[in-house]
Amino acid sequence: MAKFRGSLSVPCVQELAKNPTLVVPPRYIRPDQDATTIISDDALVSKLPVIDMQSLLSEESMDSELAKLDSACKEWGFFQMVNHGVSSAFLEKVKKEVHEFFNLSMEEKKKYWQSPEDLEGFGQAFVVSEEQKLDWGDLFFMTTLPVHLRKPHLFPKLPLPLRDTLEVYSMELKSLAMNLILKMGKVLNIKDEEMKNFFENGLQVMRMNYYPPCPQPEKVVGLTPHSDGPALTILLQINEVEGLQIKKDGVWIPVTPLPNAFIVNIGDIMEIITNGKYRSIEHRVTVNSVQERLSVGTFYYTRYDGEVYPASSLISEKAPALFRRLTVEEYLSGRFARELRGKSYLDVLRIQHGQG
Repeated sequence: MAKFRGSLSVPCVQELAKNPTLVVPPRYIRPDQDATTIISDDALVSKLPVIDMQSLLSEESMDSELAKLDSACKEWGFFQMVNHGVSSAFLEKVKKEVHEFFNLSMEEKKKYWQSPEDLEGFGQAFVVSEEQKLDWGDLFFMTTLPVHLRKPHLFPKLPLPLRDTLEVYSMELKSLAMNLILKMGKVLNIKDEEMKNFFENGLQVMRMNYYPPCPQPEKVVGLTPHSDGPALTILLQINEVEGLQIKKDGVWIPVTPLPNAFIVNIGDIMEIITNGKYRSIEHRVTVNSVQERLSVGTFYYTRYDGEVYPASSLISEKAPALFRRLTVEEYLSGRFARELRGKSYLDVLRIQHGQG
C-alpha cells in the first residue's frame, strides 16, 4: 500500500457552508493571505501558454510545439492543454459523476472518510496541528495507479458508474502524462530510457476538490499557496467558476480555463529530475460568496518503489546536482508530514554548493 501520512480530522466545510446564518469560524480566517497583488490585466491573463497535444505528437509540427512546451515549462510552469484526445463527452461524464459524489449524504460519505493514520478518503490534507489555520474546502484523495496500491475500501468500493468512469479516466491520464513527460525529456536531452526508468508504472493519485461558497470570501483561502509534490499535475475543472491563481514574478494571476482543456503544471519532482530547469510554481485557490467550485487534480509521480534525483543526463562538472537523492517513499513521508507552505519542502532537499 502507498503510505501517505495521516491528517488531523477537521469539520466538513461543505456541511458548514449549508448554514444560512454562518459566521466563518476563526480557524478558517486567514489574515496572512497576500491579497494585494492580484493582476487581472487581460493581456497577462490571456498569456498563459496553450499547448496542442496533437501538434506535439505529429511529425510535421512537433519541433515548433516542443519549443512552445519548453518555453511554457521554463517561463510559467503552467499551461493549458488542448486537443489532448480525451473526448469532451467523456469529460462531461466525469464532471457530472464527481459532482454527484460530493453531493452524497454525510452518512454515505462516512464510508469513505479519512482515518487518522491515512490521508486517503474524504477530509483535508496537511493538517498537522490543532492550532493550524484551515482551508475553505474539502477533498477526496485516493491512489489510483498502480492498481495493487489502491486502498480496498476506496476505489473498488466507489459507487457506480463513477468507479468505471474513473478507471477509464485514470488510464487516459496516465498515457497523457507519459506522453508529456517523454516530450519534456526530449527537449532537455534526457535519455528516453532514463525517463522511462523514472516514470513507467508511476504512482498516480487523484484529488477531487470541493470549494463551497463563503459569506466572507476575502477572509479565507480555498487552498493555501503551495507548489505540487508530483512530477506533473493534470487538472480538470468541473464547473466554470474561477478560483485558481498562479504566482508569477511576485503577483497572483487568475487562470481562466479553456473549454475542454486540461490545466497542467510542473511539480517538485519534475524540478528535481530536471535539476531546476523546469520549476514548480506556487499556486492557490480563492473562493467566492455565490457559487461552489469543483475540480479534479490527477498527480503523476515516479515509480513508488523508485528514487527521485536529478537525471544523470543533465549532471556534469559544470552542472552539479542541485538536489539530494532519496527514495519516493522518503520523499512522500517527508512532504505529507508538513504543513503546506510555498516551496518549503523542496528547499529542504536542495544541496548547498560552495558554502561553508
